[in-house]
Amino acid sequence: MALQDDLTEVKRNLEELARSIIRLEQTLTQQREGTPAAVGRPEGLVTISDDPYDSSLWIDTDDEGLGARGRRAP
Repeated sequence: MALQDDLTEVKRNLEELARSIIRLEQTLTQQREGTPAAVGRPEGLVTISDDPYDSSLWIDTDDEGLGARGRRAP
């Protein structure tokens, strides 16, 4: 059974190598055409703006570890 597991792993590695080569070829083609390639940015990654949040989002919230606003510790 170990031989079958090894063959399965080799097949999986070859398929991953083929996918990597295809991605590399696409990146090189885009660079030659002057199209910027998305490098190192996985799909689903969301950019968060540095703009301040609306303060009304935080009304009636507790500060984590500090307790409720407007109250003093005993």
